[in-house]
Amino acid sequence: MQVAHAFVNAINRRSVDEIVNLMTDDHVLIDSLGTRIGGKPRMKAAWAAYFGMIPDYSIAIDETIAEGSVIVLLGTARGTYAASGALPPENRWATPGAWRALVRGALVAEWRVYADLEPLRQVMAFGKK
Repeated sequence: MQVAHAFVNAINRRSVDEIVNLMTDDHVLIDSLGTRIGGKPRMKAAWAAYFGMIPDYSIAIDETIAEGSVIVLLGTARGTYAASGALPPENRWATPGAWRALVRGALVAEWRVYADLEPLRQVMAFGKK
């Protein structure tokens, strides 16, 4: 359970290096649309790009459920869609979410996101550019 919370803390610090150091070499991220991204080099680039788009992205965990190597985290994701380097308040969004970590040893082998992306989509479509 500790590694899943460490993973969230690294995300909340937006520390791509910390996030990658907590992954297995064959780590896979599966987003809420079912898109799979695998491997540390691709994940490093993906997290860097995501933090470029949402520089204040964070996850607040309300509940953690653990069974063996599977950790489920329930809470809220939030952030602000960056517009030309700025973070206008009207581009802020939040959504309930669940994250499923498959842990292997002391590392995260799979990070699966279950979240409604509609709040972010609306901000991206109608927010300040």
